[in-house]
Amino acid sequence: MRIVELIIDESDEQSGIEAVSLVHSPAIEENFIALNKQEILLAEVDKEKRILMGAALVPNKQIYRKNDKTGDEYYIYFSKDTVRKASELFFKRSNHKNATYEHKQPIKGTTIVESWIVENTKKDKSAHYGLNVPEGTWMISMKIDDEELYKEAKEGTIKGFSIEGYFADKYDMTKQESLEDIDRHMLVEELKELLQRQELESYNDYPDSVSNNARRGRELNKAVGNKCATRIGKLRSKQLMDKEKLSVSVIKRMYSYLSRAETYYDAGDKESCGYISYLLWGGKSGKNWAESKLKQIEREDLASMLIDDNFAIIDDRLAYSSEAMAQKAATDLGVEGIHEHEYEGKIWYMVGETHNVDMYDDCPDGYEKVNGKCVKK
Repeated sequence: MRIVELIIDESDEQSGIEAVSLVHSPAIEENFIALNKQEILLAEVDKEKRILMGAALVPNKQIYRKNDKTGDEYYIYFSKDTVRKASELFFKRSNHKNATYEHKQPIKGTTIVESWIVENTKKDKSAHYGLNVPEGTWMISMKIDDEELYKEAKEGTIKGFSIEGYFADKYDMTKQESLEDIDRHMLVEELKELLQRQELESYNDYPDSVSNNARRGRELNKAVGNKCATRIGKLRSKQLMDKEKLSVSVIKRMYSYLSRAETYYDAGDKESCGYISYLLWGGKSGKNWAESKLKQIEREDLASMLIDDNFAIIDDRLAYSSEAMAQKAATDLGVEGIHEHEYEGKIWYMVGETHNVDMYDDCPDGYEKVNGKCVKK
């Protein structure tokens, strides 16, 4: 099984940590602790501050990973130097208020109020609070305004921090696919999609840097006699140059190819097929966009789900299986009318004449109105 060192690519503006997530099972396997009122009470306030302390990144710790999009199994780790760079870049980009729950739901009202690198394991503040972390660990303290989240942490349901961001890969592999093997696999997958003749949702909101990489790849390939890449790679570069829309299947293949072929990308050898082919598929910017887009699509899918025969969630709104149920709910809420939605091959009914109807005059404490709905702040 290959071992991947994740590093900061300082030439890539997207490289680094975007957010810290509160999770039930932290990948770094180090639990944070909740600081009590006496230890953290600030002089200028009179109410308890909800603060959690824990490790955000532990250096040289191998973490098992399985990529659900490619089926690839591997281990990742961060060096001490990368941990320090990541922590510095995180604050340089003012990401200290970016947080999510289980890497899916964005959380408002969180702020990282303290950050440091462990220099001496015995004298460090983490040791004082009973945390045993190695030298070079990035420690953080996070203020949590959400009472329920803080309660989950104190009760042990939420167990730690997990980072979200983009890194470049350095491969230390026991077995390595050839570039030809990767190209052959992409060709087979492309042909499968063509035979299915299905066109679902597609997207072209990738940044200009992706198109520019593809254009540069074509220029370099022409200069070496078009010896690099398969017809699929050349087709992909044309699509990216022309800002064509890409289906979800293509985006998955794009991410898969760029993840697997990155080991052949050598920025110092601009005539190599590894370098040229990587650019044809969008380069590092293409990989980052594809991963971000797939994560976005996954989160959007979570906004709709079938609960049972009587209820469903459609675009974050409750839907009913019958007109009578929806009409009763509308009456109870004091809202006029109902409307229909088709989901999973069935007609569902929802309160309000349109999907964006404002069903609430005022929201409860701790909630705010967003597009006619009350959501947690």
